[in-house]
Amino acid sequence: MKPRLALPVLLLLAAARLAAAENPQPFGPDYPTLDGRATGEWWAKPTAAANAKAESKKKQGGQPALPPMDVPRDQVVAFALYTQDRGVLKLTAQLYPLKPGEPREARLEIQRGGRWQEIARTPVVYPGWSAHFRVERWDGSVDAPYRVRHGAAAVFEGLVRRDPRDRNEIVVASLSCNSSRTTGARPEIIDHLRAQNPDLLFFAGDQTYRHTEHTSGWIEFGLQFRDVMRDRPTISIPDDHDVGHGNVWGENGKKSNRGDASDGGYIYPVDYVNMVQRQQSWHLPDPVDPAPVERGITVYFTRLRVGGMDFAILEDRKFKTGPQGKIPQAGPRPDHYNQPDFNPESIDLPGLELLGERQMRFLRAWTQDWTGAEMKAVLSQTAFAGAVHLHGQRTNRLLADLDCNGWPQTGRNRALEEIRRAWAVHLCGDQHLAVVVQHGIGAYRDGPFSFTNPAIVNTIYGRWWHPLDEKAGARPVPGSPLPWTGDYLDGLGNKITMLAYANPPDIADERQRADGYGLVRFNKQSRQITFECWPRFPGADGKHAQFPGWPITVAMDANDGRAIAGHLPELNFKGAPNPVVQVIEEATGEILYTVRVQGERFRPRVYRPGTYTVKAGRDLPDAVELKALAARPSEERAVRDVVVPQ
Repeated sequence: MKPRLALPVLLLLAAARLAAAENPQPFGPDYPTLDGRATGEWWAKPTAAANAKAESKKKQGGQPALPPMDVPRDQVVAFALYTQDRGVLKLTAQLYPLKPGEPREARLEIQRGGRWQEIARTPVVYPGWSAHFRVERWDGSVDAPYRVRHGAAAVFEGLVRRDPRDRNEIVVASLSCNSSRTTGARPEIIDHLRAQNPDLLFFAGDQTYRHTEHTSGWIEFGLQFRDVMRDRPTISIPDDHDVGHGNVWGENGKKSNRGDASDGGYIYPVDYVNMVQRQQSWHLPDPVDPAPVERGITVYFTRLRVGGMDFAILEDRKFKTGPQGKIPQAGPRPDHYNQPDFNPESIDLPGLELLGERQMRFLRAWTQDWTGAEMKAVLSQTAFAGAVHLHGQRTNRLLADLDCNGWPQTGRNRALEEIRRAWAVHLCGDQHLAVVVQHGIGAYRDGPFSFTNPAIVNTIYGRWWHPLDEKAGARPVPGSPLPWTGDYLDGLGNKITMLAYANPPDIADERQRADGYGLVRFNKQSRQITFECWPRFPGADGKHAQFPGWPITVAMDANDGRAIAGHLPELNFKGAPNPVVQVIEEATGEILYTVRVQGERFRPRVYRPGTYTVKAGRDLPDAVELKALAARPSEERAVRDVVVPQ
C-alpha cells in the first residue's frame, strides 16, 4: 500500500533530480556564496584563508572557524537521526560534502539475528548532502541496530530503540540555542545526558548560528550531539538562526524585504529554507497537512507518539505575522516596546496571525484523538509569553518583545485554549532563559504549564527575569529559593505565574552563563509531570545539581486550572479500559476538555452551572454520547454506568 502522504517522497525525488546537476550556485546568482563551504567546488576553495579570517573575528567577538568539510572518505557519514511512529521509520543521514566521482547514494542496513541486512537505498540530496530513508511496516516493539553506509568504507552506526510503551515514566530532554561562538564538543552535557538516558531528544531550534553556512553548521551541531542522537528518537525543529535570521515572522512563506525580516517572511531563497528544513526535520513523521506555504516553502508540523506520550510538533514562526507596517511602531525597532504609556491592546489587532488556521485545525483534532496516547505535550520553538525583563545585557530593559508568542495576544490565547483542552504541557526554547510558568488566559493560573529550556551555550543574547520593583508576585511559590515568583503581567498584558527562572549570574563567565538543558519526566501512572533544569557544568564540588527552584512537579489535570463550579455524575465505565472522555458545554457548544481517564471511574468537572454532553470512546470520543447531564455541587455524588464498546 502506498503511503497516505506522498509529498515528502516527491520532494526528495525532486531534490535528487537537482542533485544530479549539482549547480555550483544552487541558490541562484544573487546568492553565489550561500552555503559556500558545501556547494560548488567546495574542496578547492581557500578554506585556510577563510579560517584565518574567522579566527580573527573570534578575537574580535565574532564566530570562530567551522570544522573542516574535507574528511577521510571513510568518515563522510557524519551522523543520523530518526523517529518511528505507528509502523513507519524515518531516518535522515547527514553526509559531509561529496567529491566528483563519489557515489550519490546511501544505504541503510539493519542487524537481524546477528547479521546485517540492507533494507533501503536512497539518493544523497544536493544542496545539503542529506540522505533520507522511509521504511514502512516497521516493527517498533524490538530494538534494531542500524548502520548507514556510503561507498565501500564509510559507515555510521546506531540503534533504533523499541517503543517504550511498557515504561511507566517517559523522559524527554529539551534543548535549544547552541551558540556557534563556542566550538568543539559538549562533553559536560553529553556525558550527563547519556547517564540520564532520556527516551526522546527535543531540539527546539537554533541548533546552529552559522546563518549563511547551514550545512557546515548543522554538521558541527551533529558532531557535538551525535553520541546521544544515534540511539534514541530525536525531534529537531529549526528556528530563526537556523534559517539565517536574527528573528523570523514567517507570514505564510512570503519574501521579506528587510534585513531584520520584521515585515514578515524569509530573507534567504526558498531552496535554502527548504534545505534547512529538510536536513533538520525530514525525519519527523509525515506532516499532517503537507501543502507548502507561499512560494513552495515546505511545512513539517506533525505529531509523534513515543511510549504512550503524544507530542504535537508546531511551527510557531512560519505563519506568524511580521510587525512592520501592521501595528503602530513606537520605537527604533518595530518589535520592541518600552514606552511607559504603552497600551498592549493597541497592537493586538484583527487579522494578525500566530499559529495560523491550518495549525489551529491540527491542534483541535489532535486534542480529541488519543490513539496511542495516555498523556500529551506540545512542542514548539518559543514561549507563549514574554517571561523576561532584561535583554542582551542587564542595562537593556524592555517592556515587550514581539519575537515571543505572547504577541499577538488573541492568537496566543486561542492556542493556549486548545492546549488546555488536552491537559497538555508546552515545551520550548529560544528565550535563552530557563523558566517554568503557568499561563493565565481569562484568569491567573487557568491555563497550561510551560517549560522554556535554558540555552545550551548562552553567549549570543543573555536574558534575565528581574521585575522593576523587585517584588514577588501574588501567591509566590512557598519555600522557593527564588525571590520573584508568583502572579505577574508580562509586558504584553498576558497573565503568567512564574514558578522558577535561571538567571545567569555573569554572562561573561562560561560557568555562570546559566548554560544547560531541560529534562521532563512524564509519569503515566500518577499523571504527573516533573520539570528538571540542569546546568551545563557541575558545581564547585564537582557534582551536578539542578538550578535553584527546580525540580517542579505538576499534575496533568492542573494544566486546566479553571475554577471548578461543580461536577457531573460520576461515570462508571464498563467495556474498554481507560476510555477517552470529552465534556461539552451545551449552552455554548464549547469542548471543555478531551482526556484519557484512568481506570473505570471518572467524575467530570465543570466550570459553571448548566447542562453538558459527555462523549466517550476507546481512542476517540465517538462511541457513547450522554446528553443533558446537569452540573451538581461538588459535595453531591451520583453514579451513572456507561458501556464503552471495545
